[in-house]
Amino acid sequence: MKDNYIRFDWAIKRLLRQKANFGVLEGLLTVLLNEKVEIIELLESESNQQTIDDKFNRVDIKAKNSKGEIIIVEVQNTRELTFLERILYGVAKAITEHITLGSSYYNVKKVYSISILYFDIGKGSDYLYHGQNIFTGVHTGDRLEVSVKEKDALVHKLPAEIFPEYFLIRVNEFNQVAVTPLEEWIAYLKDGTIRPDTTAPGLREAREKLLYYNMSDEERRAYDEHLSDIMIQNDALDGAKLEGRMEGLQEGLQKGELQKQKEIATNMKKLGLDIQLISQATGLPHEEIKKL
Repeated sequence: MKDNYIRFDWAIKRLLRQKANFGVLEGLLTVLLNEKVEIIELLESESNQQTIDDKFNRVDIKAKNSKGEIIIVEVQNTRELTFLERILYGVAKAITEHITLGSSYYNVKKVYSISILYFDIGKGSDYLYHGQNIFTGVHTGDRLEVSVKEKDALVHKLPAEIFPEYFLIRVNEFNQVAVTPLEEWIAYLKDGTIRPDTTAPGLREAREKLLYYNMSDEERRAYDEHLSDIMIQNDALDGAKLEGRMEGLQEGLQKGELQKQKEIATNMKKLGLDIQLISQATGLPHEEIKKL
């Protein structure tokens, strides 16, 4: 029987929170951040719900590395209109939650935000994007370096050492043979494949711990339902042509277009999808959808 590995979005919610399985997540973070990462603890997370909201975007895991820095890892299966704003909010929340009231701002820890995206976010041909705060002179082009006093010594710091870093992994844009450890990880994130001879950090552990057939019958049923729900939701969003609406629709809809959106909303209601999701996909107000 061919090896079949559990999708990462399911594993991160169910299996990778167990200390015995930290090695899988540590491998991904080590490859992505290009430094050895050892998870000290998993911090409080917003989303362990096993509901339709699982397929919406929440912070899935907040970890802390050996330097005490906070790492946010989240998986997004479908496009959300405000996902960039939500990523920013998640980082800000992580910073404020992990500094005690009245303590020095010096105790603020750097945050790494890693988003694994299974949808098209717009223009750009790469499968991995990285951004951070760098202050550059408008006229000189030099990078700002801040001097601070620490333990009676003058220390120079770049803002990038403090400000958050963001990684956007565009899984669906990866279309090449996996050669490097990072590429092997992206291949697994995309379609669940892991090379038998892999030496990529974390993937060797994944081959042992994330086998589909190692799950109990109950776990497999729940996992299969999860995949089915994602397929139904993505089909519904495709039918509503969300991408085209978000980029091309400005104000108002012609009568024929409005009728078309009502038909789409009616079909989505028959699928049992949440009114909030239907409203996001069609642009119709909640009250209009309830009448259909």
